[in-house]
Amino acid sequence: MKTESSLFTRDPATLSVGVLVMPEANAFSLAACVDPMRAANRKAGRTLFRWTFLSPAAAPVPLTAGFEIAARPLPDQADFDLLVIVAGFRLEEQSSPDLLARLRRLAPQVRAMAGVDGGSWFLARAGLLDGRAATTHWEDLEKFASRFPSVDVRRDRYVISGPVVTTGGAAPCLDMMLALIGSRWGADLALRVAGAFLYEPLHAGSVPQMAMPAARIARADPALARAIALMEDHVDDPLPIAEIARRIGLSQRRLEMLFAERLSLSPGRFFLDLRLDEARRMTVDTGLSLQEIALRTGFASQTAFARAFRARFGATASSLRRG
Repeated sequence: MKTESSLFTRDPATLSVGVLVMPEANAFSLAACVDPMRAANRKAGRTLFRWTFLSPAAAPVPLTAGFEIAARPLPDQADFDLLVIVAGFRLEEQSSPDLLARLRRLAPQVRAMAGVDGGSWFLARAGLLDGRAATTHWEDLEKFASRFPSVDVRRDRYVISGPVVTTGGAAPCLDMMLALIGSRWGADLALRVAGAFLYEPLHAGSVPQMAMPAARIARADPALARAIALMEDHVDDPLPIAEIARRIGLSQRRLEMLFAERLSLSPGRFFLDLRLDEARRMTVDTGLSLQEIALRTGFASQTAFARAFRARFGATASSLRRG
């Protein structure tokens, strides 16, 4: 199997891509993979990419947005250079032995394989990430690392490890595709493709994924961004606000002023909301017990967790789960 240098290096040749779309994939993640290829062809005035949609079965693929993608079945013999797996939900259910075996057979036939969002899980289950660095969507990083101890799990937006590429979701996939375009056909083309989407800046793969959308606002102030990153890293063991301020070299008062100016919240309120949002996600998307969720989001007691959860969402975690 070839290394990543055969793909992420200067090469004028057309790149053929098979896009394996799994049922209940995110339409945004799919677009982040495909639209940069379309835009690159248009901006270059020639065919730099050819792609075809593939499915694990001979049927249209339903997306979470409510529409279907027509696709041909995933073949046993690759007629493409790069296979990209785009997935979102029901990953365990979809990881059939037949599909994983087909991925293993295809791996030596292609120049590279990529997992977008939940696509990393299929690569890992097929054993194609063993001994390699990889990432997945930030919500699932802890579970992914626990499930696949042979994988060097990174919080990066995207990771290139030998002939395997993994991304953390839709926006990181766009970053990866722009990096691919820039590597093969020049940084100028990558910038023009990014400009077509009004997308800036171009992020390096090693830039960490940030959970909170408010982190984009925080880029205007590096100290605020560092504070939010510390909060995200300590959801399960919350640091006092004074300690966060100390670690980033500010007084607590200055940190409070930054949050008020940029986010109209106190740092304590922001941190609590971050933890509760993660608790809500775990309640809806995982089978963890509520006691375990409380511990993983930094609550010392089930009572404190229940009270804070109800105040934030207007319902108990148990009723939300039943709903």
